[in-house]
Amino acid sequence: MPSFHNGAVEIAYLDEGEGDPILLVHGFASSKNVNWVYPAWVSELKRNGRRVIALDNRGHGESAKLYDANAYHIDTMAGDVTALMDHLGIERADVMGYSLGSRMTAVLALSQPQRLRSAILGGIGIGLIEGGGPGENVVRALEAASLDEVTDPVGRTFRAFADQTRSDRLALAACLRGSRTLMTREEAAAIAVPVLIAVGTSDEIAGSADALGRIIPGAQVLDIPNRDHMRAVGDKVYKAGVLDFLSRRK
Repeated sequence: MPSFHNGAVEIAYLDEGEGDPILLVHGFASSKNVNWVYPAWVSELKRNGRRVIALDNRGHGESAKLYDANAYHIDTMAGDVTALMDHLGIERADVMGYSLGSRMTAVLALSQPQRLRSAILGGIGIGLIEGGGPGENVVRALEAASLDEVTDPVGRTFRAFADQTRSDRLALAACLRGSRTLMTREEAAAIAVPVLIAVGTSDEIAGSADALGRIIPGAQVLDIPNRDHMRAVGDKVYKAGVLDFLSRRK
């Protein structure tokens, strides 16, 4: 698997297909494979004539594991995305995130709009601004000696997912502590690139997609029927909606 260094941090990535580039940014405790390869996003986008790039966020997958929460500030993590684009000589791309990856994507849409052809925010709604996402209960679950010790239901969900993906739990705990910075309502309202917000209708983690859509100017909202935060990722409605959105970004 190819990799590059952003400063001292090694970041693993994949780069497949030909055509207009789209860069995929996975969610917390996931990886490029779990979020994008196994649910067939990479193959689907390639079939639709896209060059697909996906990275393992720092602390995740095959990228470097760091244990200092300060290494995971959301701006720092978003910087890994543009560093990868620079490494590959890509000036501008569509960027699709999921959950934590969407927080990173929103940061880029605000701070470096010239690098984004569009931003697809999967698995995040008003939680981008008003909390949302895993909290200290999940940190404690990740740091517990075993899943048997975890009683909090959300903590158990994320701990079981981390165990399933064979993640470095202490690196994930540091990531969660360091990446919690929220976007203000004013910052979200200043996003000017084309935006699609895609959230499962049963997602209790992301927050309301419609509420975020009313704040980001011109944002389109895609409801993914009867899917929660974990099960929306590979949904056919999600894929069809994203492909339609991308087809109109000519």
